[in-house]
Amino acid sequence: MHGRIVSRELTMLLALAGIWIFVALQQPAFLSPRNLSLLMIELSVTAILALGMLLVLLPGQIDLSAGSGVGLTGAVAAVLVYWSGVPAPIALLIGAVGAVLVWAAMGSLIVVQRVPAFIITLGGLLVFKGLHWLTIRNQTVPIVEGGSTNAYSLLTTYYLLPVAGYVLAAVVIIAMIAGTLRARARRRSYDLDVDDRETTFLKLFALGQLMLLVVLVTNQYRGLPLAALILGGVALGIHILAIHTPFGRYLYAIGGNEEAARISGVPIRASVIGAFAIMGLVVALSGFMQTAYSGASTTTVGSLMELDAIAACVIGGTSLRGGRGTVLGVLFGSLIMASLLNGMTLMAVSPEIKFIARGLVLAFAVWLDVRLSAAK
Repeated sequence: MHGRIVSRELTMLLALAGIWIFVALQQPAFLSPRNLSLLMIELSVTAILALGMLLVLLPGQIDLSAGSGVGLTGAVAAVLVYWSGVPAPIALLIGAVGAVLVWAAMGSLIVVQRVPAFIITLGGLLVFKGLHWLTIRNQTVPIVEGGSTNAYSLLTTYYLLPVAGYVLAAVVIIAMIAGTLRARARRRSYDLDVDDRETTFLKLFALGQLMLLVVLVTNQYRGLPLAALILGGVALGIHILAIHTPFGRYLYAIGGNEEAARISGVPIRASVIGAFAIMGLVVALSGFMQTAYSGASTTTVGSLMELDAIAACVIGGTSLRGGRGTVLGVLFGSLIMASLLNGMTLMAVSPEIKFIARGLVLAFAVWLDVRLSAAK
């Protein structure tokens, strides 16, 4: 099993390196500080949605309505801000609360009425898409008026000062080292296997160098994007929720064997509904960020983003059957998807080829999941 995990990680690394090398040869601007900063924002939007999808996939469910939800929640906030004059923070709060309630209702239909998630969320995809277009009246609705800025637009346009980026990186590295040492000590106290000191040092050193490199590159443009901080906060929250809380363990147990989880007393209904409610919050956040990045709500915002999120999860090792998946894997899969989409945009690839490429990536990800599941 460990060999398959290593093989999968190596395959992802090679795929990412191949994408970056190919695009950089075609468009040298791909590796410019400006484009890498924009790539980080695009990665943040994709990865945040994928992290929410992880919680839904863990218990063996799926959400096909996420992309349409992204467009709808962003549109609701944009209309409240631009047409109704509602302050941006209040508009974002209204959109987020509404999304949580709607997704919790979908989760209730799935587990209480026993309607397959595929059907409920497929219906949601169509309903939310129609509501999105009705909300904006098939027009382009800006999120700001007269070029001014507000809390909505700052989600993807605000950058930290260079010094703040380095300070933040130092704090994160120190926290990461402290957390790793504490986890090693805890595992040793239970006589569990741990990595040797050299391996642990190399992992921490590599991650620390990567963080400093990210800050160094982004500081050459405008600084570390606020979107990256939001992604970091969401990733940390989902990781703690999935690994260090009973709720997360329930999701893994349900996806691993639902009948055994029920016999063991796992609250299946509450856990699945909770996963969908959190997915609603994540959809809203992704919708706000995607709309802010686009500068306006249009009929195309959120289109097919649910497929990108699912592909990112599966590429990163999440099983469509449930019971398997990690935050780190999802982040890596999201980076591959974001790099692919950013590269195709930079190379001015036609929309037809973009659809074909995304479809092939999704098909490959599902095939890989099936092969790994069969090899257990």
